Amino acid sequence: MHTKQDFLSLSDLTAIELANLLALAVELKQEWKSGGNQPVLKNKTLGMVFTKPSLRTRVSFEMGMRHLGGHAMYISPDEIQLGKRESVPDVARVLSRYVDGIMARVFAHADVVALAQYARVPVINGLSDYTHPCQGLADLLTILEYRGAIKGCTIAYVGDANNVANSLAFGGALLGAHVVIGAPEGYQLREDVAKRATALAAANGGSLVQVTDPRSAVEGADVVYTDVWTSMGQEAEAAQRAKVFPPFQINVALMALAKKDAMVMHCLPAHRGYEITDEVADSPQSALWDQAGN
Repeated sequence: MHTKQDFLSLSDLTAIELANLLALAVELKQEWKSGGNQPVLKNKTLGMVFTKPSLRTRVSFEMGMRHLGGHAMYISPDEIQLGKRESVPDVARVLSRYVDGIMARVFAHADVVALAQYARVPVINGLSDYTHPCQGLADLLTILEYRGAIKGCTIAYVGDANNVANSLAFGGALLGAHVVIGAPEGYQLREDVAKRATALAAANGGSLVQVTDPRSAVEGADVVYTDVWTSMGQEAEAAQRAKVFPPFQINVALMALAKKDAMVMHCLPAHRGYEITDEVADSPQSALWDQAGN
């Protein structure tokens, strides 16, 4: 029996595997637009375990399975209470008997790792506190569509260096982009993430730089990316974060420092008027809706 392949982090992929995934995405998207995809997942069911709510993650996985002729089963946070009502290994063992794949959107990365360890079927990380690899794929696909190539692109991520920033750093590094993380002291990339992304960048002709000044982060950037200042699960820190992050807001003044044709990205949901202004989110430079679509 061949070993199953899980998808837990972009840093687990080789540059070639990542490039192939994006090429396949381009192909499937084109095929769908030209009249519909082949039912390559006919009679396959994806079990979707959610421990936190979602708009894009749920809808995109359901529609993705539908486009490819399969089914998606939504399992709400209350139904499993992952790790509380039933242990993570037991949930993995049971679900493996029913479904052909598991997508899990969790708080703790350890939960998705445990699911992968004990499941007989492939496990996809639909978001964890460590990384958001599917968001990373959608982001890279969007940059590819807008810029024509990712290699050599300068991608500036401004704000809280969270799970989305981690995936962007890994993916950009693998594909030879120049990733700049502009985050306040204490909110930068985790040391292990920075180390791994730096190594991947060095091997693939890219780079990773971290700065604490948002202005120097976006200077000459092709892509300017931001996310919410306070993620789900960090509500207790909201007041403190609201004091630290205002200089990192993506607004017209900050965008003026990037390249004239720089694209703006946000993984959504956006707190307009905080990390990004309406003026920028709704501007011709905004790639937000194509990004969400991908």
